[in-house]
Amino acid sequence: MKHTNKKILGKGVKYLAFALPLSLIGPSVLFTAFNNQDHPYYIPVLIVGIIALIAAIFLMFRGIMTIVKSIFD
Repeated sequence: MKHTNKKILGKGVKYLAFALPLSLIGPSVLFTAFNNQDHPYYIPVLIVGIIALIAAIFLMFRGIMTIVKSIFD
């Protein structure tokens, strides 16, 4: 019987821990950018929001795949 690799499981949980704040901050920054379209910093704030959302999605995917790998591999 195989056992869960705790080292890899911890790595996956760490990825998910970094994804959680990004998944909350990204939509907030994006919403703020769309509400202030006439502000001179509209484009940089929009780019930061989009990058935060993409990073959150990537880290969630990476974390879930790492956890699955630690459990079943």
